[in-house]
Amino acid sequence: MSRPARLSVGVVSAGRVGAVLGAALTRAGHTVTAVSAVSRESLRRAEQLLPDAAVLPPDQVAAIADLVLLAIPDDALPGMVRGLAAAGALRPGQIVVHTCGAHGVEVLEPAVEQGVLGLALHPVMTFTGRAEDLQRIVACSFGVTAADDDEVAWNVAEALVVEMGAEPVRVPAAARPLYHTALAHGANHLVTLVGECVDLLRDAGVATPQRLLAPLLSAALDNALRHGDRALTGPVARGDAGTVVRHVRVLAEQAPHMLPAYRALAMRTVGRATEAGLLRPDLAPDVTAAIEEETR
Repeated sequence: MSRPARLSVGVVSAGRVGAVLGAALTRAGHTVTAVSAVSRESLRRAEQLLPDAAVLPPDQVAAIADLVLLAIPDDALPGMVRGLAAAGALRPGQIVVHTCGAHGVEVLEPAVEQGVLGLALHPVMTFTGRAEDLQRIVACSFGVTAADDDEVAWNVAEALVVEMGAEPVRVPAAARPLYHTALAHGANHLVTLVGECVDLLRDAGVATPQRLLAPLLSAALDNALRHGDRALTGPVARGDAGTVVRHVRVLAEQAPHMLPAYRALAMRTVGRATEAGLLRPDLAPDVTAAIEEETR
């Protein structure tokens, strides 16, 4: 794997991701020369994590950098790339990297047309924008994408990730939408699911629902990652239709807004538990009927 030369880095912008990745590149021996920051929070992050970088507008940041790091929201990325290209802020030989999970390298086409090397490096972790994130990077992976037929670009992308202390995982451009959907479905909806569990327990009079849930959910996540569907437990997987009926009825009465999500996930669990050999086929129809029971 080729090792990138020492690079001057421009960070657009000093959000939670950009400031931390800029600091990680600094730790790897590169130099963050400039950063864009507008809000009070981004200015604070730039001062704390990138203290030697000049704070400049995005086009000036890009113009003086060998490596331009675009750490901006998914929907803002296409316009930013077009704007930098139109402003003449990019030049042949630069490396332009974006950190969005949903996009591959096609979004960088206006920059690639000007001779830059376009890469997508998506860190698979959540960021606080604080120094402790630098340690968490070491335990995470990055989804890396380059032009399909450019092995040199793939190697540069992987080398940058390794330098930051993380593990690169190749994601072909065509697979990027499905890749990001999987991550968002798991991480984002997990937070929603846990939040709803906390709400139900609090409504049930449990004073410290997080303490009650922590060991259960931690074990469930660990078992699911290690054993897949064989880790399924609970009334759906056991075929306890009567218990499922009680769940449906109490949600209909006390938390009707949560019932559609419960039903949808329970139905998916029926299918996966049956395929895994956990739910007996003769019990599956009763469980399904329980999940679908009409409520007033």
